[in-house]
Amino acid sequence: MNVTERKPATRHGLRCIGIVALTLAVAHQARAETLESALSRAYAANPTLNSNRAALRGVDENVAQAKSGYRPTVSGSADIGVARTEGTIQGFPIDNVTRPGGASLTVNQTLFNGFQTDNQTRRAESNVLSTRETLRAVEMNTLFSAAQAYMFVLSDTANLELRRNNVEVLEEQLRQTRDRFNVGEVTRTDVAQAEARLAGARSDVSGAEATLRASIGTYRRFIGVEPRQLAPGRPLDRFVPPSLDAAVTIGLKEHPQILAAMHAVDVAEASVKVLEGQLYPTAGISGTVQQRFDSQFPGDRSLNAQIVGRISVPLYEGGLTYSQIRQAKELAGQRRIEVEDVRDQIRSAIVTAWGRLEASKAQVIASQAQVQANEVALNGVREEARVGQRTTLDVLNAQQELLNSRVNLILAQRDRVVNSYGVVQTVGRLTVRFTALPVTAYSPKEHFDQVKDLWFGVRTPDGR
Repeated sequence: MNVTERKPATRHGLRCIGIVALTLAVAHQARAETLESALSRAYAANPTLNSNRAALRGVDENVAQAKSGYRPTVSGSADIGVARTEGTIQGFPIDNVTRPGGASLTVNQTLFNGFQTDNQTRRAESNVLSTRETLRAVEMNTLFSAAQAYMFVLSDTANLELRRNNVEVLEEQLRQTRDRFNVGEVTRTDVAQAEARLAGARSDVSGAEATLRASIGTYRRFIGVEPRQLAPGRPLDRFVPPSLDAAVTIGLKEHPQILAAMHAVDVAEASVKVLEGQLYPTAGISGTVQQRFDSQFPGDRSLNAQIVGRISVPLYEGGLTYSQIRQAKELAGQRRIEVEDVRDQIRSAIVTAWGRLEASKAQVIASQAQVQANEVALNGVREEARVGQRTTLDVLNAQQELLNSRVNLILAQRDRVVNSYGVVQTVGRLTVRFTALPVTAYSPKEHFDQVKDLWFGVRTPDGR
């Protein structure tokens, strides 16, 4: 019996590995985790994403704080005490005990402050919009990392199965080589070659197991659960633009990093106007009502009310405000330059991602052809070895080449899926809303609308 007789069943099992079958050993596909459901888990529970959502909710409060400049400030005070007066007035002795006290209410309202409140509100709103785009970028990075982790678990699992299958094949080959050595058909060298190849295969299994464990850890980090039954992953081709030029156009228009940088320009320009407002006059009005008791003698009382208008004109601040304005203008100029830098970065990232996707498509086709050719070559080497025209080493080498080509096919198919997600990410569309993932989308506007006009209250909208 020759080693050639055991391979066909193994080959049939390995051929199912690919884009459509790059998966864990799944007995019940109906309960399998899909790539879409895994991304939905990551979107709902990823700590990094939720942390940035909380940060955005904190930034929302800056708008309410800026709008407080439009509203009056109200303060009240009260006091009470005991006083004793001894002495004489016009020869008459006085010994009075009084309890002076009172209460006052003061209301201050700014009427004009050089449009500082208007510009502070615009600055806060622009900062909210910039932070929203940053959150969208974090969302895309999270979904891409989750998709990458999902596909790496699939490919590493398939690779491990290949390695284990290879060990079984080499164990059988070693057994047959020893049988042939015992009958004098081959030499001790052939046995040693088969033993060495088997030892290397077992080492490869250990390495593949370690790689898979690392991929499972990454999966747990981004998706939040241990991988159980994973369905095949499919490319996101339906959301990939039809051409590189179209991808660049979309990315330069929609990518959140560019939009965040543009909003940062608005923030910087509003900061300039806020500082310029400090050079304008300020005007306000103040009203006070005060009630006093026992101020001079027992039983007296007085009520005082006043309304005062004030205007303040800054004349010279030692040059501080002027320096701050110049500094803010330079910062605004820096932010404008940064927009162009971010555009260049995004354009470069799109071109790179597009090239990777095109390369992975070609690699899948080439790897499939390589696997088919190596299968034919292995069958031929086995047949030739059966009639003594090939050595054991030739069979081992052919088997190794087939294994390597199958591993390369797995990696190419994995990269094919991951790179399709990479293109969608770099153009700014790898979001829950655009890809219609089966999960409720987080709405940052909802919290913003709840807090932007609040006059009072310490509880957050979620009840804390």
